Amino acid sequence: MQLDRIDRKLVAALMSDATQPVARLAERVGLTQTPCWKRIQKLQEAGVIRARVALVDPEQVGLGLTVFVGVSAPQQDARWHADFARVLEAIPEVMEAHQLAGSHDYALRVVVRDLADFDRVRGRITNAIAIGALSVQFAARRVKSVSVLPIDTCSA
Repeated sequence: MQLDRIDRKLVAALMSDATQPVARLAERVGLTQTPCWKRIQKLQEAGVIRARVALVDPEQVGLGLTVFVGVSAPQQDARWHADFARVLEAIPEVMEAHQLAGSHDYALRVVVRDLADFDRVRGRITNAIAIGALSVQFAARRVKSVSVLPIDTCSA
């Protein structure tokens, strides 16, 4: 989907606060309410807006440990990669998984209560599928965490 300047402004406004009433959003992007609402619906249907959610501080809900995990595949075949993706889908503590080009095949961001909880998650992964190598880094402190993408709202 090709986004025009109004679409980009609308997406940026929703990323900063998805609870805004349509009337306020419409005013911010220079539309009336009905066309604004229709654009939001179109952006959702196209998958540009995947969800409207609340951002929760993990420490405030007892999930104080973030772990970054590097995973190397034991072999490079499409079936292993598909199976690995299915394994990760079933583990809610795996917040993000990115296939990489580099020293590891995947980078995972895992959020858990503590080290014992991470060990349980690691066991779920390694018991479900063969892993070539696994490297683990524990986050000492969150320095920056944002969810707003740097969308250009100025150009046409």
